[in-house]
Amino acid sequence: MPAFGVPESEQVGYVLTHTRNESEDAVRAPDASSVLFSESALDRFLAAAVREYANITENDPVPCFAVLLGTAADGDWLVHDVAFGRNARTTDPNARQEFAATIVPRFGAAYENPVRAWWLDPADLLRIAREADRRNLDILGSVHMHPDWHRLGPRQARAHPLDECPTEMDRYVFRSSGWPVNVVCYVERRHGAHGYALSAWDAECRRLALRVHRPATGGVLPGDGGRDD
Repeated sequence: MPAFGVPESEQVGYVLTHTRNESEDAVRAPDASSVLFSESALDRFLAAAVREYANITENDPVPCFAVLLGTAADGDWLVHDVAFGRNARTTDPNARQEFAATIVPRFGAAYENPVRAWWLDPADLLRIAREADRRNLDILGSVHMHPDWHRLGPRQARAHPLDECPTEMDRYVFRSSGWPVNVVCYVERRHGAHGYALSAWDAECRRLALRVHRPATGGVLPGDGGRDD
């Protein structure tokens, strides 16, 4: 599945966050289209997100990003696993060009901060795609973390609280990438524990119903023969 802004021979996906746009109302996709996120896959992402969350500082909103692997069935999207790759935000020439020519002029100087964005390494995306094929899974889209940056970030961030809804930049990425499933995972730490909330969106930024699925006792999800770390 091609990602935007890059030739298919060098496909890459990226997600940028931390600039909430309150003006765009959510439009829900047809009720028949739902995202069924396996509990085990979600747990893998949450474990990674909590690790990255611990590294966030006032100047560094460390991101967390993963590719969603799964299948389509009866109009629903079944997420069976997640796959991780390296962030090539500062090393990939296409990434540097995209940020300099499009992202920063359109969304502001805050996106000059390389820690504020994710650009999936093309080699890792290719590896993930090949492994998905081997497991009879498809790349459905992505999931990324929104931290409570309004609590962790600088004073000016307090005016733009984040949650599980997409930012203006997220909406740009969702539309440009064309991936059918885009999940936002809001993570916060309060009263000594981490909490999270989820939302799912299609390529046109219409909200999808999202359910966390636990297989029945003894059930095995398709493609469980291996994982990408």
